[in-house]
Amino acid sequence: MIIKLTPIGNSTGLLLPKEALERLGVKTGDSIYLAETPDGYEIVPCDAEFRRQIKLAKNGMRGYRNALRELAK
Repeated sequence: MIIKLTPIGNSTGLLLPKEALERLGVKTGDSIYLAETPDGYEIVPCDAEFRRQIKLAKNGMRGYRNALRELAK
């Protein structure tokens, strides 16, 4: 599927066809995640629970930064 980039103010956006939105399970206003892979980029729906868990993990890692650094040696 080829999608044309569209100017949006001073930015550039892309418009996803209705079929792509349905397959992703997202709708207007939802967040999506653009992940870089070895083969290019992948668009996946943003999972709020996963984002919450990542935030908690980052906070925990920040608190144990020195210990984690030592363990990684």
